[in-house]
Amino acid sequence: MSFVRNVFLSLLLLLFSWTLRAQYDTDHFFFRGQLALNEGRYLDALNSFSIIIRIDDSLYEAYFFRGIAKYNLGDFGGAESDFDKAIELNPVYTLAYHYRAITLSRMGEYDRALEDLRRAIDLRPSYYGLYFSRGVTYFLSQQFEKAVEDFDRFIMREPKDPDAYLNRGASYLFLGDTVRALKDYDRAITLDSFDPEGYIRRSRIYYSQHRMEDALSDLNRAIDLDTANTFAYFNRALIRYEMKDVQGTLADLDKVLSREPDNSLTLYNRALILSQLGDYDNALSDYDRVLNINPENVLAYYNRSILFTEMGRYKDAVEDLTKAIELYPDFANAYMNRSYVKNQMGQYASAEEDYRTAQSKIAMYRSLTSDSAGRAAFADTSRKYDRLIALDSDFARSDFNDDQLLQNRNVSIDLKPMYRFVVASDKRVDEDGMPITLTNRYQDEKVDKFAGEVPLDVEISCRPAAAAAVDNSRLLEAVDRVAGNTGDDRVLFAKALIESDNKQFNSAMSCYDEAIDKHPSEVFYYINRGALRAEMIDFISSIESNVQVLTIDNAGTAKARVRDGSSSAGYDYSEAISDMRKASMLYPDFPYTYYNLGNLYCLSSDMPEAITQYTKAIDLYPGLAEAYYNRGLVLIYVKDREKGCLDMSKAGELGIEDAYSVIKKYCDTE
Repeated sequence: MSFVRNVFLSLLLLLFSWTLRAQYDTDHFFFRGQLALNEGRYLDALNSFSIIIRIDDSLYEAYFFRGIAKYNLGDFGGAESDFDKAIELNPVYTLAYHYRAITLSRMGEYDRALEDLRRAIDLRPSYYGLYFSRGVTYFLSQQFEKAVEDFDRFIMREPKDPDAYLNRGASYLFLGDTVRALKDYDRAITLDSFDPEGYIRRSRIYYSQHRMEDALSDLNRAIDLDTANTFAYFNRALIRYEMKDVQGTLADLDKVLSREPDNSLTLYNRALILSQLGDYDNALSDYDRVLNINPENVLAYYNRSILFTEMGRYKDAVEDLTKAIELYPDFANAYMNRSYVKNQMGQYASAEEDYRTAQSKIAMYRSLTSDSAGRAAFADTSRKYDRLIALDSDFARSDFNDDQLLQNRNVSIDLKPMYRFVVASDKRVDEDGMPITLTNRYQDEKVDKFAGEVPLDVEISCRPAAAAAVDNSRLLEAVDRVAGNTGDDRVLFAKALIESDNKQFNSAMSCYDEAIDKHPSEVFYYINRGALRAEMIDFISSIESNVQVLTIDNAGTAKARVRDGSSSAGYDYSEAISDMRKASMLYPDFPYTYYNLGNLYCLSSDMPEAITQYTKAIDLYPGLAEAYYNRGLVLIYVKDREKGCLDMSKAGELGIEDAYSVIKKYCDTE
C-alpha cells in the first residue's frame, strides 16, 4: 500500500510540475517583477525574475531586470553579473551597458564604467541619459572638466532637469568656480523650488562665503520642505555654531542623532560642544560611542584625552594619547600633551623623551614644503583640533579615516541553522504564494521514501526549532504507546521529533539512540541526532549567555566572541561531528550532511574545514542557498571578502533575504 501511495504521489508531482510550467508563462512573471520594481519591492522583483530564469535562461531581459533589483538591494557584484549575462545574450543591449556602467561606477570601477558608457553611446548616441550618467562618472572619478562637458550636452537637450544643474554646479565647485556653481544651484532651485537638495547645496556656498544669514535661511527652507533631512539639520548646526547659538546647535545635532544614532561625525561634534560647556560625562559618552563605531578616529582619542586630563584621570589620558600616536606617529601635539600628563604623574624621564620627540616633529613639519605640509598637519602646534568638523575638503585631505557618516557596523551574525527532519508545516506555497514546485526545492528519492515511512507528516528543513504551536500531548501519548508496543524505529523517530519541538532534549536523544540501535544503517537518524546534539549545546550556552557568534567590526576585522563579550566557553561539538561523519559515509551524495558539517566545524572554530564542507554541499546541490550564505559569512570572517560577497550575492539570488543586510554592511565598496 505504501509503495502504491508513493508511486501515485510521484506521478502526481510530475504532472503538477509540468502543468505549472505550462500555466505560469513568463509574461505573468515579467508583469509581477516589473510591478514590484516600480513599487520598490526589490526582493519580490528578484524572486519573480529568478523564476523566469529557471523557466527559460535565454531571456536576457530577465537578467537585466534582476540586475536592477540586485543593485537596489545593494548587491553590486550580483548586479554586475546579471548585466554581464544580459550583454552576453544580447551584445547590442544598450540599457544593459548603461546600467552596468552605473553599477561599476558605484563600485569605484570608473574606467570600466566609462568604457561601458562609450559603447552605449556608440549604440544609441541620441539617448541623452547616457551623457548624464557619464557626467556623474566623470565627477566621481574627479574628472570635473569632462563632467561639465557631459552635463552641458545633457542640458542642451533637457534644459529643465534640476538634477543636471545640481551636478554641474558641484563640478564647478570642485573646479573652484563658485560663481558658476552658485548660478547653477539658483537655476536648480528655480526649476524645482520644492526640492531641499538645492537649498542645502547653495547654503554650503553661502557658508564658505561667511554669508551666515543666507545660509541659515536656505537650511530653514530645506527643513521646512523635508523635516526628516538629517543632512540639513547637520549643516544648520554648523551655521548656528558659527552664529554663537550653542543651544540651537545642540538641538540640531540631537535631531540628527534621534534619526541616526550612530552618526559618528555628529556624535563627535556634539562631544566637542558638551566639552566646551563643561558637561564632561555626556561628552565622554559621545566620544566612547564614536570610538566604538570608528576605533581609528585619531581626533576622538586626542580630544577625549583632554577631558581625562581635566578630570584628573591621567592614566586614561596617557592611554588615549598613546593610541592617537599609534594611529598617527607624526602627531606632535599628542606627544606634547602626553609629556604634560606624564609630568603630572611624576614620570619625568618619559615626559622629557616625549617633549623632545614633539620638538623634532615640529621641526620636521616646518621644514616641509607647502605641497607636502598636509601630510604632517598634526605636527602643526598652531592648529586647533577642538573645532567642529564639517564636510570640508581640508579634513578630507588629511590622512585619517574618520568615515564621516559611518553607521555602526559592529554586528553579530548567526549562521543559518542545520538541516534535519522536522514535523512538516502546512505550507505548500512559498512566501510569495507560489507553489513550491517553482522554488529551489531539493528532490531526493531516499528522503521521500523515508518521509513516507514516518507516522507523521515530516519534511527536511533548516528552519529553527520552536516549541509546538498547539498542544501535542495526545499525539505524543499515542506515538509513545505505539513505540512501546511495537518498538518500531520509525515511530521512535517520530517521538523524538515531537519531544524536540517540546524542548525535551534528553527524551528526544534517548529515542534517537534507541532508533539507531534498532537500525544502525539509517542515515537520517544520525543526521537528526547530530543536529540535536548541536542544538542542545546552543540551548545550554544560551542559558549561560555564552552563545558564540561571528563578529565583523567596522574595519572588516573578523573576531570570534560570545554574546556577553567574555571568552568562549569552548563547547565540544565532536559527538555531533561524529554523527554527521557517519551519515556522510552511509550516504555520501546527500548535500545537507556536508552543510551541517560546515556549521559544526565553524562552531568548532575550524574555518578552513567549514569552507571545505560547505563547498562539498554546494557541489552536490548548487541550489542550497544556506550553504552559500554560511560559506559567505565564513569567508568574510577569514578576510576573503571578495569571495564571501559573491557567495552572499548567490544566497540572495536564491532567496535568502538576510544576505542583502550582510552585503550592505560588508560588500559596499564605497
